[in-house]
Amino acid sequence: MDEMDAAQLAEDQSTDSEDAQLQAILEAIVYITDEPLTVQQIAAAIEQPIDKIKRILDQLVEEYGKPEHGLSIREIAGGYKMATKAEHHEAVRAFVKKLTPPMKLSLPALETLAVIAYKQPVTTPEIMEIRGVQGAGVLKTLLDRKLIAEAGRKDVVGRPLTYKTTKEFLVQFGLKDLKELPTLKEFEELGRLELVEESQPEPAATAAAESPATEPPGTDA
Repeated sequence: MDEMDAAQLAEDQSTDSEDAQLQAILEAIVYITDEPLTVQQIAAAIEQPIDKIKRILDQLVEEYGKPEHGLSIREIAGGYKMATKAEHHEAVRAFVKKLTPPMKLSLPALETLAVIAYKQPVTTPEIMEIRGVQGAGVLKTLLDRKLIAEAGRKDVVGRPLTYKTTKEFLVQFGLKDLKELPTLKEFEELGRLELVEESQPEPAATAAAESPATEPPGTDA
């Protein structure tokens, strides 16, 4: 091996070592953050070239795509986020449900969210017209959970507020962007299945606990 080959080998080994260290750093960064991180955010924060960050993130996505990993790194809502793989969701959900009661959306809330997701930006009167019921309380719930946000005012008489879905909505539903939305029928069916599952009585529940709480007629909470 001549001096030129030796120098090239040393340079390649140095580059591989730097890439391995950077890959470990990116893996840790994606792991500890709750929100999806964009390539630009990461590159600016750790002062590395964007193309280099993108290349190594793609390597991580490929590595975590292997079946021996229970986690995946996916591009969601314009950024990268680590999450459990879809094929393990049932097992993970069953485990989590034994730890803490899951926070679910009511059917009225899910229906309202679906209307906003597919019709945005949309006003309260437009939502009420589609659903056929009042929904102020549901809108507040969705706003509090940061699934929707105000999107300005519509240029009509009264200039009513309009609403749109948020980045948090994409994160919660595991969507890269709105183009990945399921059909409206699939969206509503998903919510109905969740509600049916929640309504199943627990084996150790008492008769009183098994009776689901009902809302007064005419309410929409």
